[in-house]
This record gives sequence, C-alpha cells and structure tokens, in this order.
Amino acid sequence: MRGFTRLRRVGLPYLLLLPALLLELLVHLVPMVIGIVMSFKELTQLHIAHWGAAPWKALGNYRVTVDFDAPVGATLLHSFVVTCAFSLLTVGLCWLLGTAAAIFLQENFRGRGLLRAVFLTPYALPVYAAVITWAFLFQRDNGLVNHVLHDQLQLTDDRPFWLLGDNSFLALLVVSVWKSWPFAFLVVMAALQSIPKDLYEAAALDGAGIVRQIRRITLPSLRPINQVLLLVLFLWSFNDFNTPYVLFGKAAPEAADLLSIHIYQSSFVTWNFGTGSAMSVLLLLFLLVVTAGYLLATSRGRKSDG
Repeated sequence: MRGFTRLRRVGLPYLLLLPALLLELLVHLVPMVIGIVMSFKELTQLHIAHWGAAPWKALGNYRVTVDFDAPVGATLLHSFVVTCAFSLLTVGLCWLLGTAAAIFLQENFRGRGLLRAVFLTPYALPVYAAVITWAFLFQRDNGLVNHVLHDQLQLTDDRPFWLLGDNSFLALLVVSVWKSWPFAFLVVMAALQSIPKDLYEAAALDGAGIVRQIRRITLPSLRPINQVLLLVLFLWSFNDFNTPYVLFGKAAPEAADLLSIHIYQSSFVTWNFGTGSAMSVLLLLFLLVVTAGYLLATSRGRKSDG
C-alpha cells in the first residue's frame, strides 16, 4: 500500500503532463519531422498526391536554396536581409517605446490607469482585425494616412503608395511595432514593480537626476527581464507571417518580402514543397543558432557581472 501511494505521488505529475506532451507531439514535433523529410524529396505538384513516393533528392533542395548566384538563392538571400532589418528595427522600437512608456507611467498622476488601458489596446485586439484596419488606413486614395499627410499637413507632393514599392517596408514596420510594443510595455511595467523605491530615494538624496537614476538603477535592474524580452520579440518578428500576409496578400512587395511569406510563396504558390521545406529547415537552424548564441552570451554576461 505504501509503495502504491509513493508511485501515485511520483507518477501523478507525469500523468497530468501526458495530454500536453501528446498535444505537443501532434501539433509541433510530427509536422516538423515530416517537413524535414519533405526537404529531401523532389516534392512538386506532380507528386503531392503521393508525396511519400516522391523521388529522393538528398541535398539537392538545399544546394538550390543556398546557391545565391541562382534566382532561387538570390531571392532567398534578399528576403533574409529584409527579414533581419525588419526584425532588428521592430525589436529596437518595441523595446524603446515599451520601456519609455512603462517608466513614464510609474509616477502617480490623474489618468494613469486610463493611459495604461489605452496603451494595451493594440495588444488586446485580434491580429487580423488590426492589420486589416491598417490596410484600409494605408490605401492610396481613400486611406486616412494619405489624407493626413498629403491633404491636411501637405508633407508629400503626391499620395504615395504604402502597400506597394519601397514604402511597403515602412508600412509593415509601423504595423508590426504598433501591435507588438504593448507587450514590451506590459513586461517592463511588471518588472519595474520589483525595484525598491528606496534606491530612487537614496539616489535623489545624492543629487542624481531622473536620467542618471534610469541609467544607474532602472536599466541595470531590468537587464534580466530585457534579455528574455528581446529574444522573444526577435523570434516573434522574425517568424511573423500573419502581418505581411494580411497586409499584402499572397504576393508581398519585394521591399517587404519576409522569409515567412517567401517560404509560403515557394511552397503553396509555386507548389515546390521540397524547396520550401528546405528553406524552413534552414530557417529553423538559423534561429536555433542565434538563440543558443544569444543565451550563451547573456549567461556569460551575468556570470561576469556576478
């Protein structure tokens, strides 16, 4: 009886985790393994009905993908550069806006609760509804953006196209930052609650101004949270598919051709699932390397600080 009780106590946590593990296996691991297998096959629309019997191509899809002198590799490299620039700008702007807003709202003043609710509104809205709204705002002839910039403020000589050409990158960046920065604001605002007020009072008695308090107390105290926050924002923005797909449709402009939409086009538009799967595997490997390197660098930084 005692052995049964001990077995139940030890095995109960694993039994409770079993449904989540099975769901993880079905939703993530099984498709991932299938995608890796597909990357080694010549899987086009001619073989999609019987993809298991598609010809084995070994590393052929990967060689085509990384051949940057060929059209497929050249467009993938361009998409990679665009995605890196988009992700870095998104992460930097989201962190800057979120941190500044969180620090500003630490002070007690009338209307602080209302401002907090307003700042969190973009994060609470459904992604598709928010991006579709922005797509209407960026319309050339009837959009509110051109109405304000051209008709009201007269900052442009003509109504620019925001969803076509080079301006599409700026439009994509604005939408991504608008819907993502409240998450940074929420995380930093919660982390600021753990900083003792005595530190700021002592710094003020020593003659430290607001800027010096932020630089010497706030930012060092937020370093552990910021390390995780920056990584999460980077992974979200680098893998973002919903925003460009809803904003531009299946064919994103060249200036806003993110890797996620590029892989989608290679797989579901041109029906070359083998090449698209190879691109997905390379993307996974790149993100794993970046994540591992970032975690290693941050852990060494914490040890040196300690």
